[in-house]
Amino acid sequence: MKQGRVSTTLKLVPPVSKRRKGPSKDASPKSVERAQKIRKAVGLFFVYAFLALMAVVVLFPFYYMIAASFMTQQEANSGAWLPALSSAWENAIYNYTNTFTRLQFMEHVGTTLIVAIATTILQLLTTVLASFAFARLRFRGRDVLFLLFLATMMVPGELLAIANYTTMANMHLIGKNQTYWQALLVMILPLIASSFYIYLLRQNFKQIPEELYLAAKVDGKSDWQFLWKVMAPLSSPTLITIAILSFIGSWNSYVWPSRAVSNQNYQVISVIIRTGVLTIQDETGNWVTMLPWQMTASVLTVVPLLILFIAFRKYIMSGTSKAGIKG
Repeated sequence: MKQGRVSTTLKLVPPVSKRRKGPSKDASPKSVERAQKIRKAVGLFFVYAFLALMAVVVLFPFYYMIAASFMTQQEANSGAWLPALSSAWENAIYNYTNTFTRLQFMEHVGTTLIVAIATTILQLLTTVLASFAFARLRFRGRDVLFLLFLATMMVPGELLAIANYTTMANMHLIGKNQTYWQALLVMILPLIASSFYIYLLRQNFKQIPEELYLAAKVDGKSDWQFLWKVMAPLSSPTLITIAILSFIGSWNSYVWPSRAVSNQNYQVISVIIRTGVLTIQDETGNWVTMLPWQMTASVLTVVPLLILFIAFRKYIMSGTSKAGIKG
């Protein structure tokens, strides 16, 4: 019996291709619009949630400052966030009355107002004149001088404080026998010029068309008349912004007055708050800082500035937004 030859020929079987899906139907415009609205709503939710969280973080110190002025010392030390409603008004009357008396509030606020108003007026004058010179007048080395002037913004404030202290001492405005007028001058003179405000107003002046300047020259107007009758009115939002920011900066100044004024009777209110007059002696003879009184003094100092800022916020926004358009 013959053995048959077994055929071992392999047949190549083509791979089974995946069945293609049929073309999907296009989504309707309403479903697409609904999906877009959902994605937009979810995105806005997270954005507003983040902004709300940041607002709480920023505003909480202001809230606690006001709330603590309605508390007793025991409530403030216990870490309470809300004052007791039954005694809040009594505590507020007690805190504000004692703060006014101990701080000699109106006397030091008067000194602070004199310093802030004088500094603001002089700073506006120097800023307007310097900005006009850098923006319109043509003299050799103007741009190089302006760059060197801007470079002073990079100098740390501590170094400027040392230089200012030495200068004021050489002018005999600092010393043990310092008078009230010497104290005022030593707090005003170092702050009557600001590189940043000059840069801000100079950028605004450069946006005023050159044709107005040439037309004023044709009409026989001097540079002084053109400055105060044309450029200053056109730049009024920026000038108002500079005035408000200068006033707030002078009102809140602490480091320089605390070093330059030796007599506490001539100090500004921000320094007096931290001089220890808001402390009392407890039963054990230790001096304890009255936190509600300090918060009350902070409210009396900060709230007027907040009202000022809110009242003129549109001028501040307008003045700062117009400054950096043209170089």
